[in-house]
Amino acid sequence: MRLILSRFVSSLILALTMFSVSSYGQPSRPPLRVGIVGLVHGHVHGFLQQSRHNPVIEIVGIAEPDLQLAAQNAARYGFDRSLLFSDLETMLEKTRPQAVLVYTNTYDHRHVVEVCARHSVHVMMEKPLAVSLEDALAIEKAAHAGKIHILVNYETSWYASNWAAYDLVRQNALGEIRKVVVHDGHNGPKEIGIDPEFFAWLTDPKLNGAGTLFDFGCYGADLMT
Repeated sequence: MRLILSRFVSSLILALTMFSVSSYGQPSRPPLRVGIVGLVHGHVHGFLQQSRHNPVIEIVGIAEPDLQLAAQNAARYGFDRSLLFSDLETMLEKTRPQAVLVYTNTYDHRHVVEVCARHSVHVMMEKPLAVSLEDALAIEKAAHAGKIHILVNYETSWYASNWAAYDLVRQNALGEIRKVVVHDGHNGPKEIGIDPEFFAWLTDPKLNGAGTLFDFGCYGADLMT
């Protein structure tokens, strides 16, 4: 699990370099200024653990309305309290990030993108993109209006095993593809011991969109695409 997390975070950081490098391994400007939006998605911990001292990026601000949760994470990862903001708009205005990484509940993705688009700040979020088609189209509209990139981290896209399968398809080694079956899942959020702030919204039908259907079902659509 740690190895998968390490590869996932490394790939995520590599994806961020699209905003700050002109060619692989050749920085063309100072580190990318990154803001963190939300601390209630468990994947934020892997990113904070491995990115704090990465030369490619600089974390300039963290927006989290739960002040106690923000303070806990600041102490855990050694962030200066001056980086903490309770409001996204204020964080963007004060710190001027070039991109933000979103670790809110899925329901808030639309709001975050709409605010960031007004500030011309690129957005990377955890899957799935949105809780509804209406929100997805609103995100698309905001991205075009603000001329920003929206990246969604479909974690299984990074897996070497999936790329190996894709290579076999491109080589026609499997024959004509008529059907794709994707199996994803785990024992359950409570059973694998996720943090309470993550569990609270992940099991809320409004905030999660469609529970497991979206959380794991999106991987099949992504891999087929």
